[in-house]
Amino acid sequence: MRKTKSVGYQVFALLLGVIVLIPVIYALSISFMHPEEILSREVNLLPKSFYLGNYFAAFQKTTLTRFLLNSLVMTVGSSTVRLVTAGTAAFALSFYNFRGKQAIFLLIIGTMMIPPDLLIVKNYRTVANMGLINTYLGMMVIFFVTALNIFVMRQHFLAYSKSIYEAAKIDGCTNFEFFMRVLLPSSKPVLITTFISSFVGVWNQYLWPLLVTNQNEMRTAQVAVTLLNFPDESPHGIIMAASILIVIPTVVVFITFQRYIKKGMMAGGVKG
Repeated sequence: MRKTKSVGYQVFALLLGVIVLIPVIYALSISFMHPEEILSREVNLLPKSFYLGNYFAAFQKTTLTRFLLNSLVMTVGSSTVRLVTAGTAAFALSFYNFRGKQAIFLLIIGTMMIPPDLLIVKNYRTVANMGLINTYLGMMVIFFVTALNIFVMRQHFLAYSKSIYEAAKIDGCTNFEFFMRVLLPSSKPVLITTFISSFVGVWNQYLWPLLVTNQNEMRTAQVAVTLLNFPDESPHGIIMAASILIVIPTVVVFITFQRYIKKGMMAGGVKG
C-alpha cells in the first residue's frame, strides 16, 4: 500500500512537471521556426527544420550581449551584498545578547508582509534623489537586504551550540574570526542556497530595472525583450529566442547547485 502510494505521488509529480514544462518546450520550439511556420494557419508544435536565424536576429537587432551583461552585473552584485547583509545580521541575532533583539527580529520578519509594489514609488524617489538613475547601484540597491534570507540563515546559525562560540571566545577568537573561520566554512549549503535564490529572484526582475533606467545601454535582458517588438516584421521567433537565452543562466545555475540548495533548505528550516 505504501509503495503504491509512493509510485502514485511520483507519477503525479512527473505529470505536474510535464505540464509546467510544456510552455517552455513550445517556446523553445518556436525559437527554431521560420517566420512562415509561426504565422501559418496550421498549428506547428515542432519546427520542420532547425532555423537559427531568430537567434542571430536577437543579437543583431539589439545589443543583447550588453543587456545580458547588465543583468549579470546587477544580479551578481545584489546577491553578493545580500549574502553579506543576511549573514552578518543572522550572526548578530543568533549569538549576540542585547536588549530588544527579539523585537528587532520580529520587526524584520514583519517586513515580509509588506507587498514590494507598495514601496516602489518611495524607492524610486529615494534612488532618484540620490542621483542613481541609470546606474548599476540604482538597479541593485533595493535588493541588498531581504528578511527571508536573514530568517533562513538565522535558523541555520541557531543550530550551532553556544558552547562552541564561548570556547572560541575564550581561546582569543574575535567575532569576525569566528564568523569567517568557523561559521561560514561549515555553512556552505545554506550560503549557496541564499545566493542562488537571490540570483534567480533578481535575474527575473522586470519592473524595477525598467523604472530606474531610461537609456538602452543600461537596460537589463528582461526589459530588452520588449524592444524586440518590431512593427515591420514578425517578432515572435526572435522574442522566443531571446527569452530562451535569458532563461539559460538561471537553469544552469540551478542545475549546477541543486544538491546544495536541497541541503540548504533543510538546514535553514530546521533548528537543531
